Amino acid sequence: MKKFMLSVLFFCVYITFFAQGSSSIGVANPNVEGLYITPSTCAKILRLELTKIGQYSVYDSFDMEDIYQNDSSYRNRCLSRTCLVDFGNQLSADYMLTGSYDLIANKIVISLKMIDVKRGTIHKSALREFTNQEVEIQRMTEVVLKEMLGISVDKDLADRLKFDNDIITKNNLGKVSNSGPRVGVGILTGSFYEFANRPASKGGLDIFPAVSMIGYQLEAQYVGTDNFSALAEFIFNISGLEQGEFLPSLSILNGFRFGNAGWEFAFGPGFTLSRTSSGFFDTGNSNGGYYGDKNEYISYSDWISDYVNQQGYSMTDYENYGYELGTYMDMRGDVKLSTMFLMAFGRTFRAGALNIPVNIFYSSRKGGGIAGINVGFNVTKKKTTIQGL
Repeated sequence: MKKFMLSVLFFCVYITFFAQGSSSIGVANPNVEGLYITPSTCAKILRLELTKIGQYSVYDSFDMEDIYQNDSSYRNRCLSRTCLVDFGNQLSADYMLTGSYDLIANKIVISLKMIDVKRGTIHKSALREFTNQEVEIQRMTEVVLKEMLGISVDKDLADRLKFDNDIITKNNLGKVSNSGPRVGVGILTGSFYEFANRPASKGGLDIFPAVSMIGYQLEAQYVGTDNFSALAEFIFNISGLEQGEFLPSLSILNGFRFGNAGWEFAFGPGFTLSRTSSGFFDTGNSNGGYYGDKNEYISYSDWISDYVNQQGYSMTDYENYGYELGTYMDMRGDVKLSTMFLMAFGRTFRAGALNIPVNIFYSSRKGGGIAGINVGFNVTKKKTTIQGL
């Protein structure tokens, strides 16, 4: 008797699980909007993923084709509950599955619903938003199906595919351009200071070692969020006009702007045209220079014309005092392209639509540089949202 009861219990359990596992399901072509993938391909993916899950007996595409041949209206846009119930009855399925695959703005939205054919009700449903990666449609379908059926989903996979509405790194989000004119002042340091003070007869500028600056900045935002912007900045600048000099420069900077206060840090190379010559500085001793005044710059051209040809020195006599020829700034020399490295830090002050960027900077070159401050202004005409929408 005990064995008989155990056999009956085992048979009941077996029938229960067998019945559950034998539930049949058909897949109707889903609706697809804005994507390249076709509804029939989406239906194939759904059937494939359902088969891999193994909870249902899935009707294949040939079973579906028999119904389509009898009534072609089931092939396309059989999406309503009523149509799916009729379709399921034609197929003799327990459940019918369909949904929609939509490209909305920059995200893919997959919505699925499972209809209980006998009861005519929605048995299960699920919706999920994904980042716009159409090549990953099958993995997206896997995630939505498993979530709908209460099956655990690989977290790393779900995180890689999900649409994160909090992290926005699209171009031109909340863009505020600070392109506009710049004016400022710079103080010359190191070799620049000496060059500014050197007499014009010795190739110097013979000016006060502080110069005005006037220019124009263009900037392009390549990454933008609510509180951060990454910028490419192009600054053309002319210095020294108030002292009769024309000193042009072009700087190409990578800038970062933070927060609502508009704090900014930028750095990058600069280029300018300068005149240089080969020569040496006559540092001499406590009594003065060996050939001229103490610390006087003597270009090689000066050496040949003034000291070799006129005073009888040899071509290399300067080497007796340990001098070596070097390249130095000289307004009498040849024009060449010179490089520098620029760093700037500042903040943009706002008054309504008026932006006033204020920056302190240091432009470094071999032996010296220019430290200063500049101020600009521009008017914000509009703020551009993601992709100009």
